[in-house]
Amino acid sequence: MKCFIIDKLNVQRGNTHILKDVNLHIHNGELTALIGPNGAGKSTLFKALIGDIPYTGSFYYTDSPYKRLGKPKIGYVPQKLEFDYSFPVSVLDLFSASLSRFPVWLSHRGKMKSVATRSLEMVHAENLLDKRVGTLSGGELQRVLLALALNPIPDLLLLDEAFSAVDQSDLVLFYSLVKNLVEKYNIAAILVSHDLTLAAKYSGKMIFLNHSVRSVGTPEEVFAHETFITTFQRGIQNDCSAALKT
Repeated sequence: MKCFIIDKLNVQRGNTHILKDVNLHIHNGELTALIGPNGAGKSTLFKALIGDIPYTGSFYYTDSPYKRLGKPKIGYVPQKLEFDYSFPVSVLDLFSASLSRFPVWLSHRGKMKSVATRSLEMVHAENLLDKRVGTLSGGELQRVLLALALNPIPDLLLLDEAFSAVDQSDLVLFYSLVKNLVEKYNIAAILVSHDLTLAAKYSGKMIFLNHSVRSVGTPEEVFAHETFITTFQRGIQNDCSAALKT
């Protein structure tokens, strides 16, 4: 089975360890939820994996304990996209700027339009192709960013609170969509979420991170772990455990 391995990853600022000796195995075809209190290092872990900040340790892709498959392709969906909402950029422009060296103001090539359409179809958002990015709802924009992260299909998909801007009524659809994509394309995926009940319902594995890995297992196992119980209120633990039974 293919697997993404993080080996003794550390991030330090001055004398402070933001992340200390993080060791994880993330399996393909499974949605893994990454949870923890604010300031626990969840976003820092993602920034290290995509090369935005310095770190020590290593991570690699493998299909056996002894065979490495080289540097993994990583798709990343941020919590939000920082840009000028008044700027007249379409979704197609965004794809062209991200995936092509051809200047977007010189018109779009037919091939790029086909590529963007196929990617948007994967997240059921092909109708957004010609819309201005600044007019998209929070949920529509996250679908576009997810489509971009899936082009090309990554070995590892990182979703950093990617659903925080999505309306509550659409959250279940988003979790279900991501879970189906991960299984269909056999992607290793890590999802940071503060919605513990939905994260537990849709993830096969859960990681509790608080500067180091405190517990790993099924959502039921993590919710029952002493470190989770002492960090979060017991009432939250009971709510999450009850949600798994529904």
